[in-house]
Amino acid sequence: MIESEANFPYLPHTDAERKEMLKTIGVGSFEELVKHIPEKLRAKALNLRGAMSEQQLAKEVEAISNRNIPASRQASFLGGGSYRRYVPAIVGNILSRGEFSTAYTPYQPEVSQGTLQAIYEFQTAICLLTGMEVANASMYDGATALAEACLMSARLTGKEKIVCAASVNPEYKEVTRTYCQSCGIDYQEAALQGGTIELSKLMLDDKTSCVVVQYPNYFGCLEDLEALGKKVHQAGAHLVVVSEPISLGLLTAPGHFGADIVVGDAQPCGNSLSFGGPSAGYMATKKEFIRQLPGRLCGVTVDNRGQRAFTLTLQTREQHIRRAKATSNICTNQALNALAMLIYIVSVGPVGLKELANISLQRAHSLNERLTAIDGIESAFREPFFSEFVIKTSQPAHQVLDRLKEFGILGGIDLSFFYPEMKNHLLVSVTEMNSPDELDRYVSAMESVVKGDLKTHAKEAVGSAAAKTGRR
Repeated sequence: MIESEANFPYLPHTDAERKEMLKTIGVGSFEELVKHIPEKLRAKALNLRGAMSEQQLAKEVEAISNRNIPASRQASFLGGGSYRRYVPAIVGNILSRGEFSTAYTPYQPEVSQGTLQAIYEFQTAICLLTGMEVANASMYDGATALAEACLMSARLTGKEKIVCAASVNPEYKEVTRTYCQSCGIDYQEAALQGGTIELSKLMLDDKTSCVVVQYPNYFGCLEDLEALGKKVHQAGAHLVVVSEPISLGLLTAPGHFGADIVVGDAQPCGNSLSFGGPSAGYMATKKEFIRQLPGRLCGVTVDNRGQRAFTLTLQTREQHIRRAKATSNICTNQALNALAMLIYIVSVGPVGLKELANISLQRAHSLNERLTAIDGIESAFREPFFSEFVIKTSQPAHQVLDRLKEFGILGGIDLSFFYPEMKNHLLVSVTEMNSPDELDRYVSAMESVVKGDLKTHAKEAVGSAAAKTGRR
């Protein structure tokens, strides 16, 4: 090994190797190789400091990481699609087993029965949770699951317009809108009345393929799925519902309200907040629509020895049939993250899931009641809500959040980021991870923040009055 290789073991090429490559292509130097690129288009030399040893680098990176304050070290009331929930130890224990963590696509059923059974059980759990008849092996995330559901509805109906409630997760809407624009589908949004869709102004025509609604919606409010479903079906369209899975432990499943397609994100079930997820989307529908269901499906059958066996079936993906006939270009599923959701649901069980949902609901309502009793804070909407709610404050939301951080509290989401007209509105989420002590801290901190704001306004008012009096 030459000296440069010994000193820099992670560099792909040594100086000697680079010189050899330049010689082979007949160029004297790298500068000569790129001389045809105009000077103004070339990247400027980076002002990098000297190299460090691996030990020094590790210490510096650790120091940088220690500047971060993770949600686990704060009282977090963030939600809006990603939630901090307790992950039972059994989830990580099973996920780390080599059979799952190193497995790839179960193309060969004879050597993939364990993976295939896990996928099949995941599909079964999703059906039980959503009240639907069939489910696929998972999607990339909740946003792409919704977009695929809309395309699926368009294929089934032959219609090219979807109507999405403005109360659907804004990120889900952005992804869906992008899909629709690329596929020539007319994307429209339905107006709200308060925190839910305004049924009286929901205009559907013979071109409408589906109506998309979230349950509970992005603001935490509960949409009237029964009334909405009747109106949508009378118009010959599909009802597509986005659902947060934990809430379905307590709420009536969308399938029982006549939903045609139900989608959501697996993140709250056994998947932590790290890396912006990780995540997996789920999709369930009616059995009659199964041939238009995108992604993978796992089925159970009998092998040539009469034994129960699992295998991939109805593979309508671009990898398996002519691309023109494929229902989707989704060419994988989030198997490990979907497995985390399955382990979570099985370990918690139906009773535990209901208890978790009820804890979240009760604590959220308690916090909402206490916060709105503070002068300067009021509920933004009157509709029933689950474990998330919106409050209107006496000052811009971003200022309130900045002040709450000083108390070690992540107070929620500033809704003006997605809804500019809601600059004084906060989306607050409560889970079982928010202890009664954290609720007390939140209320106390909010009182300090808002009262300080009211005192400021009072001083300004007194000063303004004095100035006017002086002028008189």
